[in-house]
Amino acid sequence: MGGGDSVEAAVAGSASTADDLAHALRLQIQKSELAPGEWLREARLCSEFGVGRSIVRRALRILSDDGLIEIEEHRGARVSATTVEEVFDLYEVRAALYGLAARFACLRGTDAAIRHMLVNIDKMLSDAASGVPAEQIIELSETIFSEMAESASPDAQKMIEAVRRKTRFHFSYAALALNANGPGPYEYWRRVRAALVERDADKASQAAREILYFMQGEVARIMLARGPRVREAAPLIAPAPPIKKRAAANRR
Repeated sequence: MGGGDSVEAAVAGSASTADDLAHALRLQIQKSELAPGEWLREARLCSEFGVGRSIVRRALRILSDDGLIEIEEHRGARVSATTVEEVFDLYEVRAALYGLAARFACLRGTDAAIRHMLVNIDKMLSDAASGVPAEQIIELSETIFSEMAESASPDAQKMIEAVRRKTRFHFSYAALALNANGPGPYEYWRRVRAALVERDADKASQAAREILYFMQGEVARIMLARGPRVREAAPLIAPAPPIKKRAAANRR
């Protein structure tokens, strides 16, 4: 847990806020240093990070809003056990919203904003070709989508940020997908670039969605390979109660 230890040291040494603590715990969850189902005890967190109980509680509420932990009354907080179904649904929503962001970038973005997006896309493609760590590529791709989203309405921006926070849990899986042998989503990024140059909103939107659909499939595949957590299907028809036996008991 070398990465987690360094994060803890940085947080504890800087009179951390709830946001700092939430960020540190989020990284540990993403790196599987905190396992699904693991309890996050307030007293232990206070001791480890050198913060007060009020900061711990605010940090846990932030993580709960992100869907990373579940808070149970009178029991505490524990790391969520996210299912493949939830991942699939989140990426589906994210694809729709990112497609919207790309569309509005074409329709409303200034020439300067478009040029800056193109510079970042070129850098990302160059980094990918030179073997830069996947985490850096993902961060740059998120920066590009943030630039696109600046052309969307405030409500759309809020929705994009909300679903982004929830899918950050799968950051490590996305990194594994990009590190795997294969073409990656870069052909779709090239299509986004071409569409931005042409200001073709339809092509940009479709290519942006294809990027997220690619990641959706890869992340789900990796999760399944590691042992899926799939919701148990409820029976379609509940078993009928033993009416005859009850009736017989009443006659007695």
